[in-house]
Amino acid sequence: MNRLENKVALITGGAGGIGQATAELFLAEGAKVVIVDMNKEALEKVIDQLDHPNLSYCVADVSKTEDTQNYVKRTLDVHGKIDVFFNNAGIEGISRPISEYPETVFDKVIAVNLKGVWLGCQYVIPKMSEGGSVMITSSVAGLKGFSGLGAYVASKHGVIGIMRVAALEFADKKIRVNTIHPGPVNTDMMRRIEKDISPENPSEALESFESSVLFGRYAEPREIADTALFLASDESKYCTGCTYVVDGGMLIA
Repeated sequence: MNRLENKVALITGGAGGIGQATAELFLAEGAKVVIVDMNKEALEKVIDQLDHPNLSYCVADVSKTEDTQNYVKRTLDVHGKIDVFFNNAGIEGISRPISEYPETVFDKVIAVNLKGVWLGCQYVIPKMSEGGSVMITSSVAGLKGFSGLGAYVASKHGVIGIMRVAALEFADKKIRVNTIHPGPVNTDMMRRIEKDISPENPSEALESFESSVLFGRYAEPREIADTALFLASDESKYCTGCTYVVDGGMLIA
């Protein structure tokens, strides 16, 4: 094991399902991990559940410059370096047609999912060790459209552009930058989406999503974390500027 031995990993959205699963896996592979989220209670719950001496947290709103600077500073103060950055924080917004989508919700989704990724790249990557790895969580919604999810789809398309620019700009430091594109994942986010789409019977939305996946089920958070581990490790040292789809065949179904 120990594929991340002596590496320091920073994970935004660390209190969510994918963030927690990735933190657990990175710790098992020898990394020191800092998880970032805006919900202190949720972060403390993850700390208690994983119960690992190399895990710490920082409360931050990734859409705010000062908070971003603070989580970078805390990581460097504690560990002295950053080798791996999982730019993972994101929100789903609501499901409404573009003609009915509230502007305030659109602004919030873009602030977290797009500006938050931008700020993370702006303040984290220049502080990273040479040869480091950045993974940005996009979605299958970054590669195709989904009716009713205009803000989410726009934000997840947008982070691909940020990834490609960052991959170009930091290649001289041998820092690789890639996006991960999950299909539906068995997390609280999907429970909220299911209920938003079908308030009276969320299981109908779940069945509809599952039927759109060739494997007929949602991914588990650990399956996304496995891809993040590959990209964080030296096994991906020649991979940059790429989109990694983890969707059980959803995009070709």
